[in-house]
Amino acid sequence: TKIMTAIVALENSQLTDQVTVSAEAASIGESSASLKEGDVLSMEDATKALLTSSGNDAAIAIADTVGAKLGGAGGARAAFVAAMNAKAADLGCANTLFANPHGLDFNQYAGDMHSTARDVATMSAYAMKSQTFRDIVSKDKATITVTRGGVATPLELESTDELIGVYEGACGIKTGFTSLAGECFAGACNRGGLDLYAIVLNSSSEQQRFTDAKTLFDWVYANSVNYPYAHASETATMSWGSSTKEVPVVAEVAHGDWTDKTIKATFSEPDGSLDVFSLKGNVSCTMSFDNVSGNMHEGDKVGSAVFKQHNETIATVDLIACEDVAAPNPLEAAGIWVGRLLSHFTGSQTVATSVDLNDTPLINDKTKAKY
Repeated sequence: TKIMTAIVALENSQLTDQVTVSAEAASIGESSASLKEGDVLSMEDATKALLTSSGNDAAIAIADTVGAKLGGAGGARAAFVAAMNAKAADLGCANTLFANPHGLDFNQYAGDMHSTARDVATMSAYAMKSQTFRDIVSKDKATITVTRGGVATPLELESTDELIGVYEGACGIKTGFTSLAGECFAGACNRGGLDLYAIVLNSSSEQQRFTDAKTLFDWVYANSVNYPYAHASETATMSWGSSTKEVPVVAEVAHGDWTDKTIKATFSEPDGSLDVFSLKGNVSCTMSFDNVSGNMHEGDKVGSAVFKQHNETIATVDLIACEDVAAPNPLEAAGIWVGRLLSHFTGSQTVATSVDLNDTPLINDKTKAKY
């Protein structure tokens, strides 16, 4: 719930907006950021209190502040919750319903509120696109400043995310607990630029939710494979910047002005590779070749290659010439024209055939199993 509260708050306010803590917010209880009635703090610090300490007090204060700006017949709180549900719908979270900004679900807060692991993953991935959100949830501690009785007062906050600083790549996001929901954790991990989300709902214990998340992350990393674009035995030397480079020859592309000449081609990223999940299936590569004519030089585009896994495109890479091939001179062009004219009678070829020389080896035998 607080992930969505943060999303709505950050998208409908400025970080410098002032948030005032009401008596209701200060007295809500359960998890809190130790805010007191009359405290004034920035929206940025209120969001830190919401996410780092899972502050129910901060959730109420934020909802009332932002909800007042949103307006609506039902009051500020109702307007804010309506915005939460509208955002969930926009994100495609069809099995999610919010009833308040903090997630408590008992006594006066009881109601039909619910979500799913997939919807929480969707919200989490969306929220992490905000650098402000990302910066907050990636830290195990934070210090905020509230104006209390006219005096600037620092408050120390500590995250309940036990993976930060302990598990490689852990970068948030949020724990949660109620008796109905059980021990929950929306975890994020980033290694090598790829965000993974492990969503654990109704785990058997406070500690087990982190173990469950680590198990999910470990499973993905254990089955991650770095798959090179090029798997070709032939190589060629071509100019590369101010030097030369040995590159794989992955295709021979027909030169349309000749009847028998092709251009050796490589990938525009000859050393490029993909990080793929091996259990998702083998990788395929389909090449398409341009209609090439005229004087061709090293580095000219001559086609493209599409890499797919489980029928999903995972990369598109240009094919470039790794040699120069000149167009025929006028005398040669005339001979080619005559040859093509006669080909109707002789059946001789009018242009060379383009050839894909790149292999796509199997990742491993596990791909034969249903994942």
